[in-house]
Amino acid sequence: MKLVMIGGGGFRTPLVHSALLRDREPGRVTEVALVDVDADRLRTMARILADQAEGVPDAPTVSVHTDVEDALPGADFVFSAIRVAGMEGRATDERIGQSHGVIGQETVGFGGISYALRTLPTVMELARTVKRLAPDAWVINFTNPAGVVTEAMSTVLGERVIGICDSPIGLARRALGTLGVQHGPDVELEYAGLNHLGWLTAVRVDGVDRLPEVLADAGRIESFEEGKLFGAEWIQALGALPNEYLHYYSYRRDVLQADQYAPHTRARYLVEQQDRFWAVAGACEHPYRAWQDSRNEREASYMATNRDSAGMGERDVEDMTSGGYEDVALALMRGIAYDQRARLILNVRNRGALAGLDDDAVVEIPCIVDAAGAHPIPGARVPDFGLGTVTAVKYVERQTIQAALHGDRAAALRALAHHPLVDSVRVARALLEDARSSFPHLSYLS
Repeated sequence: MKLVMIGGGGFRTPLVHSALLRDREPGRVTEVALVDVDADRLRTMARILADQAEGVPDAPTVSVHTDVEDALPGADFVFSAIRVAGMEGRATDERIGQSHGVIGQETVGFGGISYALRTLPTVMELARTVKRLAPDAWVINFTNPAGVVTEAMSTVLGERVIGICDSPIGLARRALGTLGVQHGPDVELEYAGLNHLGWLTAVRVDGVDRLPEVLADAGRIESFEEGKLFGAEWIQALGALPNEYLHYYSYRRDVLQADQYAPHTRARYLVEQQDRFWAVAGACEHPYRAWQDSRNEREASYMATNRDSAGMGERDVEDMTSGGYEDVALALMRGIAYDQRARLILNVRNRGALAGLDDDAVVEIPCIVDAAGAHPIPGARVPDFGLGTVTAVKYVERQTIQAALHGDRAAALRALAHHPLVDSVRVARALLEDARSSFPHLSYLS
């Protein structure tokens, strides 16, 4: 199979490559085409992957391209993982948000909307190009905000675009870890919501829901990251395990205060850290080792201000294990290409599976994957207390898409003003104007 990675010069590319190197099954990916606008990073990334593949027999061949049209022909799968305006754009969103007293995180609230507004025109062009040059390819979207981007791309690609996020499976693995259970074929997860806005509501092991055992034990809850972040009392009050990004909603004042007291924003830290990494990786003999060191440093500082606001301190090593989005992506590809049935939590069109949202709304729920694609499993349920938030945020997502696809400034303003983390129309208007003046990408909003 041929895999094309859009944004292949991005930092997480070696995670995907690691899954490909572990895959020794017949029909595996044998060709990887990296596409990126930054030729220098592409060359360095190719060296990192070559170093990573050292000693692995029959590793996939890797090619690099700065023109997507050169890479797409013959693609079986296309990964989209782009960052329009780069990490500096994320830093700008965080600065603008803080200047107006709102959270500027890149996928939640103002930051997510701003990121989407400058990203959607680019991914829509990508969707049209894929449909023209690789009409039989499946697009697996990692580009944030994943739910919004996947829904917009689905207007061109239909069911052939599927979004992936590792937050739900990471949450589930940590909860299972407290039970001494590993995620496997005997485990079924019930999870429902939108990307970065969902809840784990059941963990069935051999048909028995074990989540009540976790929820009944405060010590067990606070033994893993989400439990420490939200606190056992609140999680027990909810009766479900929230996605870590819901911390921005449940503790917005605390997070904002921690952000304001922090010596630098998350993005500003990443800009400096990544600059150091690329300089070292571009010159050293073993760039993959440099990548591993940088990744460990990056993971250790993940959601640092949220942890500070909760008084959590340093991350535990166990919590730093990723959700394994690269393994989910591999299972998804194999499920489609070889009809290897799998149950995965994905971002897909609802098609009646989740009550309260229409068929075309992209939701994050368990799906069955087979040769025909990803099929949402009917019966997913958002807890009653979350229904209003999910409905409001889906409205925001669709107004954001309306703004980006039609150059509709009023829709962008509606998106910002109706987001639960923006508390004033005046503030929404100021945020929009600051974003428009900061990003040439938003000049289309008239």
